[in-house]
Amino acid sequence: MDRSPTDRGQGFVPTMDSVLHNLSVCQKETISVCVRDPRFCKDDLWHSHIDYEICLQTNSMCFRKKTSRVRRRYSEFVWLRHCLEQNALVMELPKLPPRNPFFSLKNTEQVTQRMKGFQEFLERVLHTTFLLSDSRLHLFLQSDLSITRMSRCALGKTRYTVAEAIQRSGSGFTTTSEKATSDSDCESSSSSGLGQSVDTQTRGSPVPSLEC
Repeated sequence: MDRSPTDRGQGFVPTMDSVLHNLSVCQKETISVCVRDPRFCKDDLWHSHIDYEICLQTNSMCFRKKTSRVRRRYSEFVWLRHCLEQNALVMELPKLPPRNPFFSLKNTEQVTQRMKGFQEFLERVLHTTFLLSDSRLHLFLQSDLSITRMSRCALGKTRYTVAEAIQRSGSGFTTTSEKATSDSDCESSSSSGLGQSVDTQTRGSPVPSLEC
């Protein structure tokens, strides 16, 4: 009687099913996001805000870039959630950190809690497959465009495509003045408002960040 290769002492011969299983495990898509490095930004003589660095690393075919870094502020997160809500229909979206009329740029604990909330929001969004089809999510995570330009680009009303905007991110494609928005949010502060004002000397100074 003929013996199998294993019986002949030639070792284990994997079946086609096991090969396909191992291949699928090796090719499993992962998406890792980290929100860190809160930074003071001076808008004008009286107003300041904080933006946060969003680091993305993935092997997912859904994303143009496998690694990226952008900076976003509170009002941009609010815009993103509103956009996703338009597509989500009956799907319940994760919440953003609540607005706080007493939010202070100099309160490290408040800044840290907000940063944690942003990360939890993005993690839940990125693990909802349906939401990954929204081009505005990709522009938010992997381009330097302002809210206005992201909206126009997603509608095909710019001279560049979504893919081009993402590819050119970080190469000076968008200037700081172009990215600046007039959106008001509760992390902006004024010397005449509820929040603490930030001196010109604090421009670009980082707030202690969490390890990712």
